[in-house]
Amino acid sequence: MNTKINFAGIEMKNPVTVASGTFGYGREYNNFFDLSKLGGIITKGTSLKPRCGNKPPRVCETASGMLNAIGLQNPGVEYFAENDLPFLRSFDTAIIVNACGSSIDEYVELCKILNTLDIDGVELNLSCPNVKAGCMAFGNTYDGVKQVTTAVRKVLDKPLIVKLTPNVTDIASIAKAVEDGGADAVSLINTLLAMKIDIDKRKPVLANNTGGLSGPAIKPVAVRMVYQVAQAVNIPILGMGGIVNGEDAVEFMLAGANAISIGAGNFINPYTAVNTVIGIENYMKKHQIEDINEIVGTVEMN
Repeated sequence: MNTKINFAGIEMKNPVTVASGTFGYGREYNNFFDLSKLGGIITKGTSLKPRCGNKPPRVCETASGMLNAIGLQNPGVEYFAENDLPFLRSFDTAIIVNACGSSIDEYVELCKILNTLDIDGVELNLSCPNVKAGCMAFGNTYDGVKQVTTAVRKVLDKPLIVKLTPNVTDIASIAKAVEDGGADAVSLINTLLAMKIDIDKRKPVLANNTGGLSGPAIKPVAVRMVYQVAQAVNIPILGMGGIVNGEDAVEFMLAGANAISIGAGNFINPYTAVNTVIGIENYMKKHQIEDINEIVGTVEMN
């Protein structure tokens, strides 16, 4: 069986990656399994300068999911290049950096630096729902997405993936902006904007009031959006949103995703990503599939 894929020019041994913000820079999960078993690692959101993030509480559990409002806390690209990238490069897996910023100029300057590093690609974060500036401001309109994507494309030679927010009216048109802006691929979905209220205190649980909902609760929404985007663009899709096993991953691929990411599932069980690789292989054996690429977008609609 062949589980290898070429995702937007990035060679992967299988279609399983881990979603930004759920895997850090890999150090903690390396205590559980060999990171080389993954198709790719997408780093925590990395910015031009260090970010402190939002004040706590920043995470809470919900029915079949969780809310987070971390606010893209990270040590900055300089620290990443010196301390985290050498560690990640010790594994036989693709390394994709999630890049975040608060202005177009910030995105451009950051990607100029990333273009010089030994990484396999960049995932542009235009979709985080819990920061006060940037991301959502650019990610929820066709013009905003195209403008940022076009600007970054001019300075980045490496494969460019743009991550989309689900908090829009027409996800297909936003994905088209990514394609029109010259990106190599699109990833979706990021978290859904949501809120949880403490009924005794009569106040939101999160200090940020709202946060991003992730986990199994959002999977049906994510599958629908991946399918819609697959009908609208001709670039590869990285699908994510509530995937916790091989069956979930296959569902996304049937809907049109070329590769998938494990997000909140990593918090439920640190072995989720590697177990998903095994689950995909088991599905291939059961259905006598020789090449995993054969199933992409093959759902038969009623």
